[in-house]
Amino acid sequence: MSRLLARRLGFALVDTGAIYRCVALSAVRGGISPDDDTRLRELLGRIRVRFEVAGEENRVFLDEEDVTSRIRAPEISMAASAVSSRKVVREGLLGLQRRLALEAPRGAILEGRDIGTVVFPDADLKFFLGADESVRARRRYEELFQKGEDRPLEEVLADQRKRDRDDASREVAPLKAAGDAVRVDSSALPLSEVVQVLERAVQGKLGR
Repeated sequence: MSRLLARRLGFALVDTGAIYRCVALSAVRGGISPDDDTRLRELLGRIRVRFEVAGEENRVFLDEEDVTSRIRAPEISMAASAVSSRKVVREGLLGLQRRLALEAPRGAILEGRDIGTVVFPDADLKFFLGADESVRARRRYEELFQKGEDRPLEEVLADQRKRDRDDASREVAPLKAAGDAVRVDSSALPLSEVVQVLERAVQGKLGR
């Protein structure tokens, strides 16, 4: 949704979740515990993350390695939830996220769980997307299946519930809607209609 919306508006796309996933992947590879703030701080000082639009995809590069698919693995998703709860990681990446957005020539779409509350609390427009948990789990299951990973739907739902609990209860930048966010329930909407709803809201804002 973010990728399609950014393309239709001619905006840059900053996938902040992918940045945290890159940190998690580097930590896993380096044997760094999610609660080892000292080593996480050192890690943040040396990794390099960048995005590159390639056709229909927003490719993610970690130290020049294309990790677009690797960072979406279930174990990296859980590790990302763990490292993103650390204050040292949140603070260390805040400047990078803001710089990537503010350097965009026309504007930027940012995707992530604390964009409207922490990263850009004064954003021109904020959305909080939601859907029924069973719908979300089914979408995630189908996404994994298309990538060749056939996991039980019940397991996908359990992982989703755990990550939601962890993200909503963490002390640093918990998952919550900004007070002025436009809420969109996508449970019964196909992707194309969700993009249209958001695009109309953005175009209306630009028109004002």
